Amino acid sequence: MAVSRSLRRLLTIRDLVEEQSRLALETALGKLNQLNDALEDTAGRDRRGRGLTAESAHNGELIDRLAGLEETRTAARFAVALAPRVGAAERDVEVRREEYFAHRVERRQAETLISEAEAEESAEAGRRAQQALDDWHRFRLHQGN
Repeated sequence: MAVSRSLRRLLTIRDLVEEQSRLALETALGKLNQLNDALEDTAGRDRRGRGLTAESAHNGELIDRLAGLEETRTAARFAVALAPRVGAAERDVEVRREEYFAHRVERRQAETLISEAEAEESAEAGRRAQQALDDWHRFRLHQGN
């Protein structure tokens, strides 16, 4: 009994689905990384704004103080806007990761089915070969008598 073509097709399909889910996971991770980078940039903007404000306190520059306060406010607004998007992206990554692992398990199950079928086929071929040898020896014994 040869490994069926449909079983091999199933493995090919499982392989493709796993690859697509891996790519979807990588895309989701990329989006999450972009959002985290934007959040880090926002924190840097906040630090620069605070630095301008502190510097203006020493040198007395009103423009620097106003710019620093505005940078800090803008950074706070960006952080508030980014926080829900980061949370949604984290949830999306988790969903994509679970899908990827589920598809990987399905592909491995198909591989296992094929391996077991091939092992059974090999064992059956060995039994047939041994049976042929046994028949040949019996034939030779009966011919000699």
